Amino acid sequence: MNENAYPKMITRLPKVDISLDGVRGWLCQAKDHQVVFWDIDPIGEIPRHSHGEQWGIVVEGEMDLTIGGQTKRFRAGDSFHIPAGVEHGATFLTHFRAIDFFAEADRYKARD
Repeated sequence: MNENAYPKMITRLPKVDISLDGVRGWLCQAKDHQVVFWDIDPIGEIPRHSHGEQWGIVVEGEMDLTIGGQTKRFRAGDSFHIPAGVEHGATFLTHFRAIDFFAEADRYKARD
């Protein structure tokens, strides 16, 4: 993982409580949504799952993202939208950074 993935103003945010090796994130919590700044190693596949609405933009790296059965490769500068309840999964091919907006206030918890 890149120790300088984001500036200190972001890495001072609470870390996301997530148990996937090679995945870390910093949580910006609001009353009705969350923003997560991700830093992900090339860990391979994240199984398909669903949750509330999500929008993201790739900062660095590449991933194959499957949304509702359709797979597309996303690179730096690309954005994506996942409607609420739509099954999706990703394969991380390189070191990867993204910023994701979740339309749920409780998608992730901060690590204690």
